[in-house]
Amino acid sequence: QVQLVESGGGLVQAGGSLRLSCVASGSIASLNAMGWYRQAPGKQRELVATITSGRSANYADSVKGRFTISSDNAKNTVTLQMSTLKPEDTGVYSCYANILTTRGSTNRYWGQGTQVTVSS
Repeated sequence: QVQLVESGGGLVQAGGSLRLSCVASGSIASLNAMGWYRQAPGKQRELVATITSGRSANYADSVKGRFTISSDNAKNTVTLQMSTLKPEDTGVYSCYANILTTRGSTNRYWGQGTQVTVSS
């Protein structure tokens, strides 16, 4: 069994910063990729950033230059550093991980989601 636990998030004023972390634990053989999605009320879920096991990162155009994704493969952790936050960054942020389990199956696992609210 695999679990992803997120931390961070909260309320911040526009222009501020927040840091989200996500730790994967359980029957993990290897992590292939990790990333973050977000969903604002009334909007579709949006892919925010991804990072591969080789630490190749990609970002949504809306966050390029403001957000930085990083990972620690030894600790099965992915972090999203968010700077110069805007009210439109408000939403529920969920991490995911593509994991090869010790049983030999590859699946995508999800965190529980954490609320980020940016006030104007």
